[in-house]
Amino acid sequence: MYDQPRANRPQTAMTFDQMLERVRYEGAYPTRERAAESVHEVLAALGRQLTGDERVDLAQCLPVEAALTLTAQIPDTEPLTGWGFVKDLAERTGGTPATARWDTGAVFTAITPLAGPDLI
Repeated sequence: MYDQPRANRPQTAMTFDQMLERVRYEGAYPTRERAAESVHEVLAALGRQLTGDERVDLAQCLPVEAALTLTAQIPDTEPLTGWGFVKDLAERTGGTPATARWDTGAVFTAITPLAGPDLI
């Protein structure tokens, strides 16, 4: 059986390249590669936290490359708080909580217009 299209389904409003440029600007990253690294790390961490309809709805809003990163992750059994999310991201990336928080803010700022405030 196929999923039925959802009413009021958000449309992807930007390409992955545009998303990277937005993250690069918001995060003041020196290169696109650094912005891409942040996008993949933060979306992978988010993919480990989301399940069910929220996960599907967010993936539908993102450019394909970003959606693949999000959905490639196996969700964790224990949800994290916001601070727990940042600490986990810092541990997994070998960064500090401050840089993990910065990266999360830059990526979330870029995807919020795509997903809307209800999903982020």
